[in-house]
Amino acid sequence: MTSPSPEASNSLKVAAGPGGWTDDPAEIAPWLKEWRNRWSGHTPLMLTPRSTDEVARLVRICAEHQVAIVPQGGATGLVGGQVPFGEVLLSLRKMRAVRDVTPLDDAMTVEAGVTLLEAQQAAAAAGRMFPLSLAAEGSATIGGVISTNAGGTAVIRYGVMRDLVLGIEAVLPNGEIFRGLKRLRKDNTGYDLKQLLIGAEGTLGVVTAATLKLFPVMRSRATAMVGLESARDAIELLARAKAETGGGVEAFELMKRIGMEFVLRNIPDTREPLESTPPWYVLIELVSGEPGAAEVGLERILTAAFEEGLIVDAAIARTDSQRADFWKVREEQSAAQKPEGGGWKHDVSVPVSRIADFLDEAAAAVQAFEPGARVSAFGHVGDGNMHYDVLCPPGADHAAFIGRWAEGSQVVHDVVARYDGSISAEHGLGRLKTDEARRYKTPLEIATMKAVREAIDPQRIMNPAVLF
Repeated sequence: MTSPSPEASNSLKVAAGPGGWTDDPAEIAPWLKEWRNRWSGHTPLMLTPRSTDEVARLVRICAEHQVAIVPQGGATGLVGGQVPFGEVLLSLRKMRAVRDVTPLDDAMTVEAGVTLLEAQQAAAAAGRMFPLSLAAEGSATIGGVISTNAGGTAVIRYGVMRDLVLGIEAVLPNGEIFRGLKRLRKDNTGYDLKQLLIGAEGTLGVVTAATLKLFPVMRSRATAMVGLESARDAIELLARAKAETGGGVEAFELMKRIGMEFVLRNIPDTREPLESTPPWYVLIELVSGEPGAAEVGLERILTAAFEEGLIVDAAIARTDSQRADFWKVREEQSAAQKPEGGGWKHDVSVPVSRIADFLDEAAAAVQAFEPGARVSAFGHVGDGNMHYDVLCPPGADHAAFIGRWAEGSQVVHDVVARYDGSISAEHGLGRLKTDEARRYKTPLEIATMKAVREAIDPQRIMNPAVLF
């Protein structure tokens, strides 16, 4: 059950109407590749509806003809969950309306195709802030970040997408519309159906709109790049910053020196952020509702940490340009690896208190498995999420190295499991990790997820290759 029959295809084209579909391979091609070029899919038909009612009609036809669907947002996912292989591609990118912004409720309702950046801008225009931020925010869509339960750089203060959604509108696999766009903070009337759809990777329905939480705009913000001798020192610095600011830490990003070297070598218009070249870096950002308080607090924290030998170097951004430079070297960590030949990518999480132990044990395990491999570890250490990337040893056979991705990933993920961590912290399972997740999920977890899916999508037409 994948590709549509000629009858089903014709029905879908009629329902989509002029401009709502294409079977032109050239038009479809840009939406069939994953960013790292790990997957290149195919589809006989791409649908681009402009409204929830249109989505419902299209899904209903697919259900009647048992046609499988892959929903897609901005196509920025890194685990292949948005790539069709014979299924109909249902793109939400034309659903671009900001339906309303209600500052008194600290809420706004946007359609699934609105980009994360556009949502941030809509909130700012109303004097509020939508805090989710990630490197692909200019192209990642709200529907996509909901379906993958994205996190980003401000999770430590505001939580993941699951924490930022008040209500959802979605088309279920039978074509019915779930109209759950509420602005309520409290609704204790049974199962929270929207939470099933968040992080479901399009397997339980198509998210068409969402009501999001907004927050006050902070009156002061301070950013610094810090040099440290070890990841353990970074964890200690994080604990101190959280204690001294009472929750004012908005970002705390850890980077290894090798990752910084990749950025400086491969990304234009970047430069050393510090006078020294320490083994580890932290980008820390504090916020406060009081003018000037974040700057004062950051200087106090860093001065004390330097005097006690907890940090070895630091630079505080004095201008917006300096702040942007600091963030650029963090946000380009993944892109900087491409010219190095790429590698085994891991998006994992462990308890914050165990990050340093995990990094040590994983490094030893990787070297035992692949001597000479280069490890670039970076990520949102404030919430325990590390991007643990293993690159080919210099001069080694790259194709052979990439061919051992599955075995190498198991080496890393087995260490993650020993620390009660997760093999997917924010990108989802997708095609990349669905099978591997069976190794780490308990039989009870798998059976329960299957039961939920069977109840909502008994024909398994929604993103059938993803999840259990």
